[in-house]
Amino acid sequence: MRSHVEDSSKNLFAKNEASAHKPLKIVNVAVAVIYYQHQYLLGFRNASQHQGNRYEFVGGKIDANETAQQALIREVAEETGIDVANNTAVKLGRLHHDYGDKQVCLQVYKVALSAQQYEQHRHCQQGLEGQALTWVDKSKLLAGDYQLPAANKTILAWLRLPQQIAITYPLAHFNDAADPAATWLQFHAAHLAHDAWVYVRPKAMDADNNIAQLLRLRADIQAIVPAEFESDQAHKQAINHQIVAKQLTQTQLIRGLSDINNDVHQSKNAIHDGLLNYPLIVSCHDVESVAAANKLAHRRLEQQLSPVIGIFLSPVLATQTHPDVEPLGWQAWSILAELADIPVIGLGGLSPAMRAQAEQYGGIAVAGISQFLR
Repeated sequence: MRSHVEDSSKNLFAKNEASAHKPLKIVNVAVAVIYYQHQYLLGFRNASQHQGNRYEFVGGKIDANETAQQALIREVAEETGIDVANNTAVKLGRLHHDYGDKQVCLQVYKVALSAQQYEQHRHCQQGLEGQALTWVDKSKLLAGDYQLPAANKTILAWLRLPQQIAITYPLAHFNDAADPAATWLQFHAAHLAHDAWVYVRPKAMDADNNIAQLLRLRADIQAIVPAEFESDQAHKQAINHQIVAKQLTQTQLIRGLSDINNDVHQSKNAIHDGLLNYPLIVSCHDVESVAAANKLAHRRLEQQLSPVIGIFLSPVLATQTHPDVEPLGWQAWSILAELADIPVIGLGGLSPAMRAQAEQYGGIAVAGISQFLR
């Protein structure tokens, strides 16, 4: 893991000729997002520290010849006295951030405490290094009630991801019905769980209208929509607040970055103006696309745009919808997941019950169609 972080840092912050005489300082940091159910642990930086008078997640510098996971365990123990050596640490992602006076590479992990650990430490108001500690409700954390260092803004966006995401059937699945579009709409309105995150992809000529109608019928759902989706004026005010992300296919991802690198006008490629204000989720199937997703995530962070919040990495297992596509299998999927600087969502032949298995192999959530509908 360390070699990958160093390579990413070097590529992102390579010294140009004008500053070659001044070595660039990059600090590699392990960050533990410690939580129990909906309670999250924060420390408080005193005024004399870098980014002082702000709350922060537990963590610290990764020492030489130390892995991120080893640093995580050590730092949590040193700062809080909590032993997380046997807890599951799920990688959220890696963040490169320029504070002006310091460059940091944050390797971020979610660490779930057991009920016993939480009860033992929930009343501790001071850490072992004298810092204030506090447990905060997730809703207030995500609402911005606790000021965090600038690099942590993307972490909050990552924490909004649910443990499972439903995907709609394509419209063609209902071709035998007298009115496929109406049947598609009625089926999903009835079978999506309340407050579900849903990737809505009818794969139809009138997809924008199909999507808008479903969102109006199910005002409770949070929608991921295709990159090209544009709601018309009649629907815009009613449904735009439900759109939590736009999705780029692997082809759109690769083509969009290629166009930008070749100075093609931005409005002519996949990463157009309609994507600038939305978080993105991208689809990846191989090393090349994961690398492209990392580049896009870093670029949007540098430009202070809405972040890339996840990768649909697929197919994990064989699927009925794509029987001719060879699945990655959990081991190969895990290798690709480790390369990602963004939270990874398992897709392809999975069920909600496989979420824990996905976590063991480096994912933070699972997604699918038939097994994710009621």
